[in-house]
Amino acid sequence: MTAIHPEPNADSRPFWEAARERRLAIRNCKTCGTKHFMPRNGCPSCWSEDLEWVDASGRATVHTFSIVRRAPLPEFAANAPYVVAMVDLEEGPRMYTNIVGAGALDVAIGDKVQVHFDDRGEGCLVPQFTRVGK
Repeated sequence: MTAIHPEPNADSRPFWEAARERRLAIRNCKTCGTKHFMPRNGCPSCWSEDLEWVDASGRATVHTFSIVRRAPLPEFAANAPYVVAMVDLEEGPRMYTNIVGAGALDVAIGDKVQVHFDDRGEGCLVPQFTRVGK
């Protein structure tokens, strides 16, 4: 993938710090127990701000996907075709990602995937997923 670097904010900084350590971190609400992703300062279920970061297993199932054959921006043209997917993490949350690696373009709904950290340089690692079977 093109070496685009994320711009962490106060809510997402711990997520990106965990990624640098090759850990997929998600938020857990200490009030209602809901695990969620994207990083935010309040629980999307009960609105509590009593949250903690927990490590996810990195295992997920493909919920849906799209194969991008014509890049929307010149920065992504060298990557086309590539897979943008929504995956259901084993812990419950759903997240957008890319499916990368051998057989990525053969992805199907229901495929099992595992987190992989794409090294973008300068200490930036981005969680992506690779297929591990059905």
